[in-house]
Amino acid sequence: MKGVVVKSTGSWYLVRDAEGKMHRARLRGKFKQKDSKVSNPLAVGDRVEFDVEQTGEDTAIIHKIEDRENYIIRQSTHKTAYSHIIASNLDQAMLIVTLVSPRTSFGFIDRFLVTAEAYDIPATLVFNKTDLYDEDIRDYQRQISHMYEQVGYQSLSVSAKDNEGIEEMQALLQGKTTLLSGHSGVGKSTLINIIVPDLELKTSEISDFSDKGVHTTTYAEMFEVSDDTYIIDTPGIKELGIVDIPAAELSHFFPEMRERMNQCRFNNCTHFNEPGCAVVEAVRQNEISLTRYESYLSMMHGGDNRR
Repeated sequence: MKGVVVKSTGSWYLVRDAEGKMHRARLRGKFKQKDSKVSNPLAVGDRVEFDVEQTGEDTAIIHKIEDRENYIIRQSTHKTAYSHIIASNLDQAMLIVTLVSPRTSFGFIDRFLVTAEAYDIPATLVFNKTDLYDEDIRDYQRQISHMYEQVGYQSLSVSAKDNEGIEEMQALLQGKTTLLSGHSGVGKSTLINIIVPDLELKTSEISDFSDKGVHTTTYAEMFEVSDDTYIIDTPGIKELGIVDIPAAELSHFFPEMRERMNQCRFNNCTHFNEPGCAVVEAVRQNEISLTRYESYLSMMHGGDNRR
């Protein structure tokens, strides 16, 4: 039988077959060590082949993982030198960001976009909690949205509380499999509860002490919104370490740098301090935002810009 992994708890998986029936499944042992550098051999969104065990409990054994079209990956926070696949076989990704309570950093946003760019996954920024904005913050958000839209990333302004932007978000989700990601506390679960009311996902208040969210999603899980429309909810990400992108190729995943690569004097230009660098000149001319360029330099030189 063939199916799609819709939930992962680390040792057991929930697989939806072609008829929509759910099967509690586990991996055949040999797959667990197939890739020693990945902490999770199987991710939500993976297409698999499985056999149902004849035990009367409708459990299944997954014996084949089909090749992934794409995936979002990050450094594992628990195992040094390992990476963790967040989700696979995506049509798009939406990064839920907030400018207040808690604030999402530019470094985190840009690391997510670079990762999505590396695997050809279209990404949209969803600015949530706009009901908490005063006019100055609204103006600031418009400037940020413009900065990202200039390099090809769509953005939405939404408020789960005021129902602002929800219809636009639902329209973007239609007919696609979408990863929803972001820090803890940015309101992913609240948004999902509005989009798919029957789920009633747990939500939590922001900690006044740390201004950080409390994890309410424990495991990655795919939910059906409507026919052919699925969203993948994941635990809030505290840090997003980039995986498998050599420093020499990093600029390829900044669209505004990629389009200027052939204009640099040197083919191996790192866009740092080389003479005749078209990227540095574009930053000086305000054609590339200084904020994005600083994110690039931080990633390039291994700075702790993961949060």
